[in-house]
Amino acid sequence: FITPQNRVKKIKYNKNVGNGFFKNHSSESLGHFVFSQVLNRRCVEAAVITGLALNCTINRKSLFDRKHYFYADMPAGYQITQQRLPIAVNGSLIYSYFGGRKRNQVLSRCVRIKQIQLEQDSGKSLHDDQRSQTLIDLNRAGVGLMELVMEADMSCGDEAAAAVRELQLILQTLGTCQGNMSEGQLRVDANVSVHCPGEPLGVRTEVKNINSARYVARAIDYEIQRQKKVLENGGIIVNETRAFDSKSGTTIPMRDKEGLQDYRFMPEPNLPPLFVYEDEASVPAGVNPTQVVMIDRLKAELPELPGVRRARMVDQYKILPEHSFTLVNEDGLTEYFERVVRNTKAEPRKVIGWVMKELLGNLNQQSLKLAQSPVSPEALADLLNVLESGHISSSAAKVVFQEMWKAPEKAVEQLVKELDLGLVSDREKLLKICQKVVDTHPEQV
Repeated sequence: FITPQNRVKKIKYNKNVGNGFFKNHSSESLGHFVFSQVLNRRCVEAAVITGLALNCTINRKSLFDRKHYFYADMPAGYQITQQRLPIAVNGSLIYSYFGGRKRNQVLSRCVRIKQIQLEQDSGKSLHDDQRSQTLIDLNRAGVGLMELVMEADMSCGDEAAAAVRELQLILQTLGTCQGNMSEGQLRVDANVSVHCPGEPLGVRTEVKNINSARYVARAIDYEIQRQKKVLENGGIIVNETRAFDSKSGTTIPMRDKEGLQDYRFMPEPNLPPLFVYEDEASVPAGVNPTQVVMIDRLKAELPELPGVRRARMVDQYKILPEHSFTLVNEDGLTEYFERVVRNTKAEPRKVIGWVMKELLGNLNQQSLKLAQSPVSPEALADLLNVLESGHISSSAAKVVFQEMWKAPEKAVEQLVKELDLGLVSDREKLLKICQKVVDTHPEQV
């Protein structure tokens, strides 16, 4: 479940959604509708551009439905969704992760995207185990939501977590969602089932509202092992909704799944069919082109996507795929690397070594983000230029880098001079130094 940026309620604009209990709720959030629902254009654009980035077919016409169910976080008793004809279908997501025995190989996989649909968000249930209470926060109720449905193409927690991270990166690149899982901007419901090879998929359970990629991996792997153990002991898998307990690393039952017939889907009477258009030429006469969503216009605004950027890094700079993986996945690291390359004579393969080992090593050791690095790309480029000129050795350059980290205001040349790390290349000077050493230690000679 993906909450688009500029979170605006379909019904009424509520600023700063999610800050404080009932701070931004309205009568509409509580299901007391005063006005008819109005579709948020930004949500439509976010869904279309996300669908394009995920190779989906964008339906020129999509429909809204009411999904009826009674639960405390949905006071209206129904949710607006797109069950019959969603806005985007039949896409794919290519993702990569570190695998192999030593987990140092970049493995690529592809998961099919069944559909992307626009929905209305529910409230948030907060479970208080000590008081045996469940509290309901309705701040986000009614906010526009994208639901992205993946096919059953993944076989373990690591694959699912990698797919979530790649999706998160794509959304952040597109600007359609900040992807902060801890704040509920991106939430995962994992459907898990086990079966023997060649047999149909087994009965599935749904682990709801997982709020980090790491927990996605843990929850799925636990649920796989739990279901296998149940079947091996002669039991049956119950079709139910479960929650992941991050403290114990287990999943716990929440409620039995409702059957499809229980939702009583019906066309949404307050929202007409949604039309998007290929280009300006396809817009009907009499319709203002500035008031519609056009696919060509959004397609032209697509930025360089993470997968394309990784391929470009490998092709343009001849670096290893695993290095491109790290560059793209670390926020701002690609830009940092390319700024260093533009300002130094050193080969990109040498630059990547310094970025991966020295820069990231120091950042990780001190738990800093890239934006907090005291060494700028230009400063690192200056250091590499001095190294390439032969004025200092590789070991001396590493010493200088550490000093740059402590004193970023000092220039590279100044540090080399202060630390007396410059190499002597003048033959006459070298002969004088050698002669002085010999004269000072005659017994050893």
